[in-house]
Amino acid sequence: MTRLLAFIAALCFCAPAFGADETILPKQKTEAPKAPSSRVKTIAIAPQPPLPPFEPSAAEDPNAPFAAYQRGNYIDAIKLAEIRAEKNKDTRAMTLLGELYAEGLGVAPDQKKPLGWYQRAANAGDIHATFALGMMYLQGASVTRSKDEAAKLFRIAAEKGHAHAAYNLALLYLEGQAFPQNFAEAAKFMRIAADKDIPDAQHALAIFYQEGKGIAKNLSESVKWLRRAARLDHVPATIELAIALFNGNGVEKDEVNAALAMRRAALRGNPVAQNRYARMLNAGRGVEKNVPEAMAWHLMARLQQISDPMLDGVFGSLNEEEKKRAETILKAWLQSKAPPNT
Repeated sequence: MTRLLAFIAALCFCAPAFGADETILPKQKTEAPKAPSSRVKTIAIAPQPPLPPFEPSAAEDPNAPFAAYQRGNYIDAIKLAEIRAEKNKDTRAMTLLGELYAEGLGVAPDQKKPLGWYQRAANAGDIHATFALGMMYLQGASVTRSKDEAAKLFRIAAEKGHAHAAYNLALLYLEGQAFPQNFAEAAKFMRIAADKDIPDAQHALAIFYQEGKGIAKNLSESVKWLRRAARLDHVPATIELAIALFNGNGVEKDEVNAALAMRRAALRGNPVAQNRYARMLNAGRGVEKNVPEAMAWHLMARLQQISDPMLDGVFGSLNEEEKKRAETILKAWLQSKAPPNT
């Protein structure tokens, strides 16, 4: 089963395939990155300077409800948004009300009210509300669960450029339940999300290019999207980028930058990256050989259930002083909650 097909089964990508140099980056089945949270914030609100305390006249400012929301003054945000929604038919205010009631911010959670506000805003053309409504149908929150209805709503929002709607629609095309599985459509909508810097989508699009599913196979394009996702600190993409650099797949072979990328993912606590970086340190590939530090990384990965008989053998061959040094490094890392910049 390819990683892309495994992704379809789980609605998330499995761990990256590892490179041709099996002595350094062996193939190993690892836990798949978790899918994005099912509840995604539907409103992107830019920071704004504080406004004076709530006054009825402030309702004339279309940004007033959002400024109150940003300050954490949720009761004021509800009052202002209700005025904007009823008096000015402001769809942004309607969507904000849906979010506030859904999250129980300033009020008790109430799934019936967000459904009403989202429906009103969606009917008036607000794509954020359309996406939120799609999520309610996808989850069966206060409505009968329906992937078909969710897909319709996601499509409306995605075709108007809503990134999370495009990503979710791409997943539905991969799953093939709401409509026939279609890799080309999945790739099309994944690109919309990737272009808007959704890192999961960028990683997914990179895999499309690696696998040649729904899009022409292009390893250099794959690396481009891995780089974009890695810049956004997407750990699985960072590991995948390190592997591409190490093996020269779609990019000039560069073991030094491969090691830097793998270390970055290791520092984020990913046990697979910790294991691979340990192998690089042990072999002196892309980084200066340092067996005690390599063993510390190996032991760190083992604490997270990543086994490696080869590195176990290296650790077993060390003398007592070398073992103690590796264990001391690991102990210092655990006490400080993170490995130092050694």
